[in-house]
Amino acid sequence: MSQVTAIIGLGNPGAEYDATRHNAGFWLVDAIARSANTELRPEKKFLGLYAKARVGDHELHLLNPTTFMNRSGAAVAALTQFFKLTPDNLLVAHDELDLPPGQARYKTGGGHGGHNGLRDIISALGNQKQFHRARIGIGHPGEAHQVVNYVLGRPGKAEREAIESALDECQATLPLVLSGDWAKAMNRLHSVK
Repeated sequence: MSQVTAIIGLGNPGAEYDATRHNAGFWLVDAIARSANTELRPEKKFLGLYAKARVGDHELHLLNPTTFMNRSGAAVAALTQFFKLTPDNLLVAHDELDLPPGQARYKTGGGHGGHNGLRDIISALGNQKQFHRARIGIGHPGEAHQVVNYVLGRPGKAEREAIESALDECQATLPLVLSGDWAKAMNRLHSVK
């Protein structure tokens, strides 16, 4: 398995979306950038906010596409082509309806599960699905017709704190991910209740 060299957060650009559940992927990349004492800056050629970061001994590309969620693939394709990355070099962080706030899971490959950002990335990568995902739980509103308003809504204080603690755990397991020890990373992250 190739090493992860790029972490891409999914979300929507603009102040009106900053604090919405759908931007949980952005929140993780922002947190990694802060921890690495670097700043995401606009980068036209990658259609997003980009930074190079050092985490331990690993050099990383961080990207938050500014193309809106359902067009995330164009930014991912631009980054992968420029740096000659393969799908298994990528860790895509995204909000996950099927996990409660406070939980996060790593996953490699699989479908898009109805997530428009993942759907567009899979399409932009020529239907290659073997990229890694950091699935950040935001919970489910209970009814399918409520999903759009829910993901574009802001979590309450307790819910946001639970999501933040899951982001902290993702960061704590990142060194294991970067050294390719997925079993240990998953074991630790997936055991958090």
